[in-house]
Amino acid sequence: MAVPTYDQFIEPVLRYLVQHPDGVPARQAHEAAADALRLTEEDRQQPLPSGAQLMYKNRAGWAHDRLKRAGLSGSPRRGIWKATPEGLRFAAEHPGPFTAELAQQLATGYPDVKLRQSNGPALVQPPLPTCAPLHCESVASPDDRLGQALLELRQSAESELLELLANVSPAFFETIVLDLLHRMGYGANRADLQRVGGSGDAGIDGIISLDRLGLEKVYVQAKRWQACVGRPDLQAFYGALAGQKAKKGVFITTSTYSSQAVDFARSVEGIVLIDGARLAGLMIDHEVGISSRTVRIPKIDSDYFEDEAS
Repeated sequence: MAVPTYDQFIEPVLRYLVQHPDGVPARQAHEAAADALRLTEEDRQQPLPSGAQLMYKNRAGWAHDRLKRAGLSGSPRRGIWKATPEGLRFAAEHPGPFTAELAQQLATGYPDVKLRQSNGPALVQPPLPTCAPLHCESVASPDDRLGQALLELRQSAESELLELLANVSPAFFETIVLDLLHRMGYGANRADLQRVGGSGDAGIDGIISLDRLGLEKVYVQAKRWQACVGRPDLQAFYGALAGQKAKKGVFITTSTYSSQAVDFARSVEGIVLIDGARLAGLMIDHEVGISSRTVRIPKIDSDYFEDEAS
């Protein structure tokens, strides 16, 4: 199952805090909410799209943030979550399961409310907003929105890369492939990756020397194709490798592979297939033909406050 949106974590977090009025460690509340929502171990291992944190812990954290803004919970000290008197009363007044409308109201109704300071005056709880479900904003935490934006930007870049690759010359495509493999750590330096494509190349477009003496090599075939790569193409490449007495080969294409081609590659040793989608993803990961910008996202450094908390 998919990990629920953070609005669905609000009730199980609050119920658990009400059951433990003296407060609990945040990690304990994370697990209790996950148990209440019946998340599997696989669900609990799912990271955010940004990879910064496990998704269920992030969404439980945003649920607690919304409870704090509503005046229903607080953090009397670092890493501890505790229901406020208002939270205890609210839970008692809503003994049944929260409706979707109530959960969404708690999730979206207090974005501008400043959090109370740990020793400051109590918040005056504003009334629940009257908000028709169809007109409320979509429930997504800032981290979820950031992750979705990053995913959309990546997908857009992958699509644009494939369009660009489809229009470069075969020779330049072979160079791109070797540049990528070098960025991925193959060859001690760029000179260890040699382009040999052209007439009479026997199906080999590049050679990578894995050691300085060239005793161990990887042979590369790079095909800027639109048509699906079939089994005969893989068999020809395998034959070219055998002619070079090679044990390792990489076949890279801008298109896709037929199921028969994939089955053939699996049936022999030493051939790795990279299709267009994976190629574009690798170019993004290793910044080949791609530039990136750094976005500074503030995150509390818990270690900095460790001495004070102890």
